[in-house]
Amino acid sequence: MSTIVSGEGAATSVLKAAWLIAVVTIVSKLIGFIRDIVIANYYGASLVSDAYYYAYQIPSLSLILLGGVGGPFHSATVAVFSKLIPSLKDKPVDKVNKLYSTFMTATIIFFLVLSVIMFVFPRQIMGIIISGGSAQMVELAAIHLKIMTPLLIIGGIVGIYYGILIIYKQFMLPNLSPIVMSLAIILVSVMFAPDDKKGYALAWATTIGAVLQLVIQYPNVRKLGFRFRPDFEFTNNPNFKEICELLFPAILSSTVGQIHIYVDMFFTSSISEGAWTAIGYANRVFQFPVGILVTAFLVPLFPIFARLVADKDYNGIRNYFNKGVGVLFFAAIPIIIGILVVGLDCVRLVFERGAFDAQATFMVAEALWFLSASILPYVFRDSITRVYYSFNDSKTPFIVAFSSIVLKFLLNIIFITKLHMGIGGITLSTSLVTLFNACVLGLLIKRKMSMDYRALFINLFKMLLAGVITFVICMAAAFAYDRYIELPQLIFEIIKIVLIFVICIGVYTPLNLIMKMDYASELASRLKAKFGKGQ
Repeated sequence: MSTIVSGEGAATSVLKAAWLIAVVTIVSKLIGFIRDIVIANYYGASLVSDAYYYAYQIPSLSLILLGGVGGPFHSATVAVFSKLIPSLKDKPVDKVNKLYSTFMTATIIFFLVLSVIMFVFPRQIMGIIISGGSAQMVELAAIHLKIMTPLLIIGGIVGIYYGILIIYKQFMLPNLSPIVMSLAIILVSVMFAPDDKKGYALAWATTIGAVLQLVIQYPNVRKLGFRFRPDFEFTNNPNFKEICELLFPAILSSTVGQIHIYVDMFFTSSISEGAWTAIGYANRVFQFPVGILVTAFLVPLFPIFARLVADKDYNGIRNYFNKGVGVLFFAAIPIIIGILVVGLDCVRLVFERGAFDAQATFMVAEALWFLSASILPYVFRDSITRVYYSFNDSKTPFIVAFSSIVLKFLLNIIFITKLHMGIGGITLSTSLVTLFNACVLGLLIKRKMSMDYRALFINLFKMLLAGVITFVICMAAAFAYDRYIELPQLIFEIIKIVLIFVICIGVYTPLNLIMKMDYASELASRLKAKFGKGQ
């Protein structure tokens, strides 16, 4: 966007908006986390929760991946409509409104056809996805899928609304609206879940939440001057053609990750009841700290990368990339240590109540332990992908991600079918695929520019050395605590988690300072300077 490259003041404005989005994302994830705790309390890790999460994967493709903030429908809307709206103060002209109507009409028709197929053949669809599951699970998932059919149509429309609102610099509403669904699920679960033996209330709550997302967006879009009238002129509109050219590869790219999930669903259905639910909760626990960390740093970094690419300042890109990824690595290693040492305790503290028993707790923790191996490559992959996007290259990340589908399938066969690793095998294969994607993308970027990874990985080696020492000390402390401390369960878990956190930070940070790791030294000097100013 032009505001990114028009000067320091504009860049600062973009960064402030990006940080605001990051804060709202944190709030959204926090409420989403509370939603998961409520669902776990009432439904546990069971056949019912599995059926819901299996069924939800299909409509979520539309609502979250395709129609979410940053998704293809939002991105295509911003890319095309922003060029056609010269002034944000004026109402859209007839040409813009006609394009809006055409895009909306095509979106509604496309997703309506998919919805009809999903509504008519839910049993067949779920039978393919969870072929290893019981007939009862397939039947229950099929009913959940029918209830959530409207999410498909809503997802595309919401994506267009997001794009329009963001063009007009209304950042808050698109990023806040996912909270509405979480709140709807929490409210309905609390009211009806105690008597809901098949999870229908959960599916209806999800549908109601999606409808509310649409409802709260619509008044603002209409107030801006956009009016929808069915328009079927799909062939003679060059702007609509441009939207389609942007949309098609972006949809393919977004669905690749979903294919990975379907591969996992296929193998997980043969493991045990509650396995898919456990993997879902493990991913949510994983995404809570890691997703917030990555969002907080990469949202403001992305426009900086774009500006530097436009200026052909490749030294600047290398500098910002190494600093940004280095800080992410520095923060990620304590998260890995925490998951390995007190991950089971955290899952028990947060989820183990009501229908969520000790077995479910262990399943989630097991999945989380193996998933923790993906944190460092996950951080690197997401960061280097932003560099590709800054060069207007979304094709390379798509090809790399698509090629890894075969690897994912083969690894699942080895870990699940041959080695019988269960849940841990699913998340271990995810970690290895993430590592593969990170390595390939890191190497292929040479076609755009040369990166200076040497300093980054020297610092990473220092961090890992400090991390290993810290891990050993934390494990010893956790073992001694478990053996010698006797307290009521809740107090026991809270004190243990806080104690390990304090020990981890208290050992890890000084070790990095002793080894003169760049980011730790810079962070310490900034804190000293800030503390000195306060006195």
